[in-house]
Amino acid sequence: MGMNNINKMMKQMQKMQAQIAKLQDELGEKTVEAAAGGGAVVVTANGRQEIVGIKIDPAAVDPEDVEMLQDLILAAVNEALRQSQEMAAREMGKITGNMRLPGF
Repeated sequence: MGMNNINKMMKQMQKMQAQIAKLQDELGEKTVEAAAGGGAVVVTANGRQEIVGIKIDPAAVDPEDVEMLQDLILAAVNEALRQSQEMAAREMGKITGNMRLPGF
């Protein structure tokens, strides 16, 4: 591999790194929502797999059955994180052409 090819490859990698950094900022702005219990619990996550909101319908708060509410929250959080990871992978695939990069 000649020096020109190596330099060209390095430039492409730097460009891709810049695009990935920009994407990670954008993913912080994009959100997904997941509901459990027919909307009793709604969890919002951003594209960085951070939970940014949880809404709980007051009707779902039953002091006699806290376990059910905990299960609904868990289900909604896990679904929101799954959707968030899918969204991030889709967006990353647009940049990398679905090439597997270490650390992603």
